[in-house]
Amino acid sequence: MIKALQLRINLQQERQPDGLLNKAAYDLGMKSSEISGIKILRKSIDARKRNIMFNYKVEVYINEPVPETSDYHFDYKDVSNAKPIHIIGFGPAGMYAALRCIELGFKPIVLERGKNVQDRRRDLKAINQDHFVNEDSNYCFGEGGAGTYSDGKLYTRSLKRGDVRRIFENLVYHGATDQILVDAHPHIGTNKLPKVVQNIRENIIKFGGEVHFETRVTDFTIKNNKIVAIQLNNDNELDVEKVILATGHSARDIFYLLNDKKIKLEAKSFAMGVRVEHPQDIIDGIQYHCKGEQRDELLPAASYSLVQQVNDRGVYSFCMCPGGFIVPAATANGEVVVNGMSPSKRNNKFANSGIVTEINADKDLYKYEHFGALKALEYQKDLERLAFTAGGRRQSAPAQRLTDFVEGKLSSSLNETSYQPGLKSAPLHSLLPKIIGGSLRKGFKAFGEKMKGYYTEEANIIGVESRTSSPVNIPRTETLEHPEIANLFPCGEGGGYAGGIISAAMDGERCAEAACV
Repeated sequence: MIKALQLRINLQQERQPDGLLNKAAYDLGMKSSEISGIKILRKSIDARKRNIMFNYKVEVYINEPVPETSDYHFDYKDVSNAKPIHIIGFGPAGMYAALRCIELGFKPIVLERGKNVQDRRRDLKAINQDHFVNEDSNYCFGEGGAGTYSDGKLYTRSLKRGDVRRIFENLVYHGATDQILVDAHPHIGTNKLPKVVQNIRENIIKFGGEVHFETRVTDFTIKNNKIVAIQLNNDNELDVEKVILATGHSARDIFYLLNDKKIKLEAKSFAMGVRVEHPQDIIDGIQYHCKGEQRDELLPAASYSLVQQVNDRGVYSFCMCPGGFIVPAATANGEVVVNGMSPSKRNNKFANSGIVTEINADKDLYKYEHFGALKALEYQKDLERLAFTAGGRRQSAPAQRLTDFVEGKLSSSLNETSYQPGLKSAPLHSLLPKIIGGSLRKGFKAFGEKMKGYYTEEANIIGVESRTSSPVNIPRTETLEHPEIANLFPCGEGGGYAGGIISAAMDGERCAEAACV
């Protein structure tokens, strides 16, 4: 017999080896010896009150064994001599598109401008230490995409776009911990995700697919409203039948290429702002009601989610990284972009989060109208150049104490930071456009009311957080093809159809299913 239960246990019960078992037996009115095992389906923490509780969704197996294998099976077959599908980009969308092509009996040929996960490390080091950005290999470009070295958070609200569980099970199949199947906000971590990504690549190659690194697409040959060939940076040309475009939202050269070829694009609303960084102890104290004390060892580094309406414009936290680092996410020299990441243990002494506000492409960018579909992209670029100048024309980032930013004064000194290239004090309150700076200043005040202790001079704000989502939408029809180019399948974040690792992976699968017919 199998019984489904919702269980709540406190810290003391969580600390006991048989705490969950005893709670299940008590709720079912039976002896714990009658229970063969418990399968945990979901786990979350309720820290709204001082008596912190753990919520479990479980299946209790009574007088029968707990199954050891997953209900999901991945039917990979040899596609060495199968019909090819060309995939541009090897982030989550491209990886999952390639895996799905193999399941469907097609040969994926992946073209990735960046390097593999191992070789990327040297280029990341050059950004942090030498302030030099390799425009093809950085925190955004390379095997696994931006998520590989900027956190690996797996939370998504896109539950209607595909089978979320299937994506998680596939990550476990390729080496991720099965804890991601349980946690309410699953996370792999930047120290572990590269190995999972490498395993996916090796599996694609094992079953006959191809993955080509340092291979950037420079041009398309279009005839009769179809792409018939792709030109590459190594002067090679590939004949193609179907193309899945999964380049991510930072591949600006692709947007310019499509625009130059008069292929339809649309400006897309997005969000911009800053990163705010607190000592993790402050966030733990607020969320776990333990100010002045260390959090309980059973509790993870605390996170938060905040939102506030300011003059009918949303201001909200984005990509919150407890126990994490702030990293330089620029994709070209002459710009500064910041992002956040966390290792799997989330044991760094800082917490950081993007705090961003909405930029409406139809209403807010009237000075950029002459750029047409690329107006939001150009606005984004201008703020990244401004950050570069304000940061000292290096990868150092402009920063300000949180309280000084809200009060409108330059910080005479800054707090310690996790951002390796360093910080430079700058008046972000006056440098940021009013539409962003004004909204953020009011938003931070409101957040301080919602989380007592959040508004503090011990926090830095660091600019700019500008790559939240694509500023360009590549339209597609119900068949997932571009309305003008019949064999082009815009995919994932770069097309404007995803907002993170899981939603991009799901969209990659959908595009593969559409292309493999």
